[in-house]
Amino acid sequence: MVETENADELLLLGLDVGGTSSRALLTDAHGRTVGTGHAGGGNPNTHPPDRAVEQVARATRTALAETAPERVSAVVLGMAGISKLADPAVAGMFEQAWHTLGLRCPVRTVSDSEVAFAAGTAEPDGTVLIAGTGSIVTRIIGHRSERTLGGYGWLLGDEGSAFWLGREAVSTALRALDLGEEKDDPLVASVLNELLPGSARGNEPYSMLVRRIVALLGNGPPVRLAELAPLVTASAAEGGGKATEILSRAARTLAADTLAVRDDSDSSPIVLAGSLLSGEGVLDEAVRAELRARSAAPLITAGSGAAGAAWLAAIPLVDAEHARELHGRLLGGGRG
Repeated sequence: MVETENADELLLLGLDVGGTSSRALLTDAHGRTVGTGHAGGGNPNTHPPDRAVEQVARATRTALAETAPERVSAVVLGMAGISKLADPAVAGMFEQAWHTLGLRCPVRTVSDSEVAFAAGTAEPDGTVLIAGTGSIVTRIIGHRSERTLGGYGWLLGDEGSAFWLGREAVSTALRALDLGEEKDDPLVASVLNELLPGSARGNEPYSMLVRRIVALLGNGPPVRLAELAPLVTASAAEGGGKATEILSRAARTLAADTLAVRDDSDSSPIVLAGSLLSGEGVLDEAVRAELRARSAAPLITAGSGAAGAAWLAAIPLVDAEHARELHGRLLGGGRG
């Protein structure tokens, strides 16, 4: 641990890596930004590991553009898909990237849940709900993951996530086509227009359209489902029937899972994170309404994940008072 007057010597690098983007923040221990970086998705469960490493390295390299890498004091990498690093080959690829970038300090890898919670509050204990490309609920104790619920991936779960919303949208559209209900719901129409524009589907029978959609998505990358989530939120915002039903189920499930890892009397904060819970939008509003109806816990919207990771990097190096002040400078103390 360093004295506050020596904090100028510390440089902290925070990395927030997800399925759609990788972000880096280099800051000093007073919360002043030294460098930032942004690249594509770096989750090695969603993307081939070599591509994931490339994107993370690109974001890091940009953040270090004007700084000698050996000056960095500590690095925290928050990653969706951290389980993939249990594979020695994947872990070795990341280690090689750190070496190539010139980093000499340890790189601590934590779950994206720990980073998201830190991006919302300086409190050591609480719960974080993430709903973005995927979804997961995590109970945090002492800034570390103590228990999780969900996060099984697009194939086995991720209820309420962009993956799930996209999958439900397509399933709903396919069922409507099988029943001859194409024109009865705006969500069905939007899915068809997105996947098979009018000029591409002509006057084909519904049965042929079903087969074409199944083949299109079955042969494409899984993340294509997540890219369809905005069709659900847009249709629901406009009062779409089937879309509203899907979002209602998503909100109930996300809220129930969040409260399932907490005691009824728990007053610790609940941090909401991820692209679907950014503080606005129909799903965000529905989830907050569900939580407020069943819990008095404060709801906080997570700020920058990269800033949360940088703050976690600082905790072992500064005293508790300095850490709390730094959190306020980096993240504004959290948003309700």
